[in-house]
Amino acid sequence: MTEKPQSQDPATSSTARLRDLPRWASQGSLALTLLAVLALYAYDLAASGYANSFYSAAAQAGSVSWKAFFYGSLDSANSITVDKTPGSLWLMALSVRIFGLSSWSILLPQALLGVASAAVLYASVRRALTGRLSESWHVTPTRAHVAGLVGALTMALTPAATLMFRFNNPDAMMVFCYVAAAYFTVRATEAASRKWLALAGVAIGIGFLAKMLQAFVLLPSLVIAYAIAAPASWRKKIVDLVVAFAAMVVSFGWYVAIVELVPASWRPYIGGSQTNSILELTFGYNGFGRLSGNETGPVGNGGATGGQWGTTGILRMFTSESGEMVSFLIPGALILVGVAFAVIGRKAYANALRKGEATGETLAVGALALYGSWLVINGLVFSFMAGIYHDYYTVALAPAIAGTVAIGGTILWAKRSSLVARIGLAVAALATAVWTVALATVPGGVYLALSLGGAVALVVGAAGILLGKRLIPALSRTALGLLIAGGLITPTAYSIQTALTAHTGSIVTAGPASSGLGGNSFGPGGMGGPPGQGAPGQGGPPAGTIPQGGAPGTTGTAQQGTAPTGNAGGGMGGPISGASVSSDMVMLLSSNASSYTWVAATTGAQNSASYQLATGYPVMAIGGFSGSDPSPTLDQFKALVAQGKIHYYIAAGSMGGMSGGSNVSSEIATWVSASFSAQTVGSVTVYDLTQGK
Repeated sequence: MTEKPQSQDPATSSTARLRDLPRWASQGSLALTLLAVLALYAYDLAASGYANSFYSAAAQAGSVSWKAFFYGSLDSANSITVDKTPGSLWLMALSVRIFGLSSWSILLPQALLGVASAAVLYASVRRALTGRLSESWHVTPTRAHVAGLVGALTMALTPAATLMFRFNNPDAMMVFCYVAAAYFTVRATEAASRKWLALAGVAIGIGFLAKMLQAFVLLPSLVIAYAIAAPASWRKKIVDLVVAFAAMVVSFGWYVAIVELVPASWRPYIGGSQTNSILELTFGYNGFGRLSGNETGPVGNGGATGGQWGTTGILRMFTSESGEMVSFLIPGALILVGVAFAVIGRKAYANALRKGEATGETLAVGALALYGSWLVINGLVFSFMAGIYHDYYTVALAPAIAGTVAIGGTILWAKRSSLVARIGLAVAALATAVWTVALATVPGGVYLALSLGGAVALVVGAAGILLGKRLIPALSRTALGLLIAGGLITPTAYSIQTALTAHTGSIVTAGPASSGLGGNSFGPGGMGGPPGQGAPGQGGPPAGTIPQGGAPGTTGTAQQGTAPTGNAGGGMGGPISGASVSSDMVMLLSSNASSYTWVAATTGAQNSASYQLATGYPVMAIGGFSGSDPSPTLDQFKALVAQGKIHYYIAAGSMGGMSGGSNVSSEIATWVSASFSAQTVGSVTVYDLTQGK
């Protein structure tokens, strides 16, 4: 194939070519970018208190007990675990063990995972664009560096990412593992390296320890990238993939084997399962049940079909609250990946692959296939899953969108001597302009104004790109700058709003919009839930109570902007929000606390977590997350009371069995009320289990 002389291509002319940056300049710009991401993710973390107290309580327990650390127990006395494998808790628990219990010790590891994810994505994009390139690419190290920075910023400024890297759900760890696996696969593709591919398998295995089967959704994309782009025979590729699969299984299988084989009497109950089995938890509540909707356990519907978690369908990622959190660049990204494949051309790719080594074509095809299929496959899974679905799951799409935009956009920019490439860039820019304005019409106000300004920049930039050779190189680069700035301005505004808003509870959303274009929402920046759980925006607990997320031994009101954390007067909350804890209740539970294994027991993990975080002492969560797990049984609870291991029982209303699971929590509540005398602390009913009627 005859190469076009460089002098004929404005991308490589002496006046247009970007000079390679000095090493200190490239490293300095990367460092400044990552510092900006850290500032966004770490700013005023304390405003969210303990965020999701369910996981904060488990981190607190793990900081006190190594057994609780290993199993992910909700309390240091190890009555029951969280409803996930504990990989995401380990960093937080270590931080609490080292620095003490606080919002910062729990949430800062999440923010650091976000910075690390941005750094690894930068490295992945840069590597995909600079490995052994053919002359036809004209992608200088500087352009690859800029593309990496754009990718890192695009991911970091996605509102869903800003939300979850400032929150303590398992998604932060899982997304980091996703990004790491993608980087390792890019490295593996470059030289058909079995070692790097095995590391990708290990990263997915660690992701399983954070969020179980959701980690496997990325597997098809990794396989596709390696299969179509690694410069090796099909026999070697298959062997490499089998080895990587084995490495993945080993990296998480050891934990599953230990938990499954250890006698149940030696370990806590596996929360989220109905048979005290981590295998059931893996394949049921946290597995295929999420896809089919046929699941029991915490917040499950026992197989009912009624749209409890929103309407499924291809538009879910666009018209629901999910669209306001992640979809800004999806239309443009899909256009970029399609046109980039067309510009590369099958012939150029095939010629490069026959050389038996990675070239610009093979690396670009592999990386583009990886990030593009990641976006499509994950997006389709989220769109059609009939089981439990929350809008914040879309954080898993953020790196895919960023990688697709950065790599696809750079390929078309490098090939802009082609009319097809210029049209592709322009159409992607115009699609982004239209869609970001459409999304911004929901919150309106300053967000709509900023979006309109970004749309103008995108339109002007698109016009500049279309003019191509008619523009001097400096103006051509200005047009590119307008495209980048115009595309990022709206998600940046949403992300800043997200960082300035406190988020508490189990279900949180990002950005200023209270609904998507379809009008389905559980509220901006705060807590929501299935229909009937209550609307956000209500007032927090009154003065003199400890809001969810407050430090032990403190009092005060909920942070402005947070979701409600309990009923007035320090009462019980619910399975989603938890309880507000009065100072009188803290004093009562803390009295003679060292004489008991659990200072109290109550139905639901969010409620128990609120009391545990307020006092620092173990509180038993009867029935796990929502009171539906059969742990402990009534007989087991009676035995523990007879042994003097539980001091108080805190009434929690009619929460037991709400999800189609065991009704044990209701049986325990009935037995306690019939056997022990009640007292009232604020508006909370408490039973002293050491004093019968």
